[in-house]
Amino acid sequence: MAIILGAVYVYMKHLQPGGPGSLPAQAVSITAVQTDLLSIAQAERLYYAQNSFYASLSDLVASGALTMPQPGRFGYTYTLDTAGAGFTVTARYTGRLGDAPGTHFPTLTVDQDMQIRQVN
Repeated sequence: MAIILGAVYVYMKHLQPGGPGSLPAQAVSITAVQTDLLSIAQAERLYYAQNSFYASLSDLVASGALTMPQPGRFGYTYTLDTAGAGFTVTARYTGRLGDAPGTHFPTLTVDQDMQIRQVN
């Protein structure tokens, strides 16, 4: 019985304003992810200016062009695709415990034009 009550309490806590799955928390998460995307894109542009080619995410970190302790946050995972004269950084939501039912976390991208786009 205590386990069921505990599970109900945790679920209800996540639905309250300010909980991990709430709209304000979701907005903060997405804003932080957008900031990360712009940081990665800026590091990529700087790397390109110095080396005349784009680097992988791990190469950006290894070179010191980007300081990032982990390749994602708030349930988002970052990937970086390079192709000749351009690059695309993608932030995909892979989920985390405690998300409120029905919350939508969009996939975001940014490229060498420094414009963040929402894919879905």
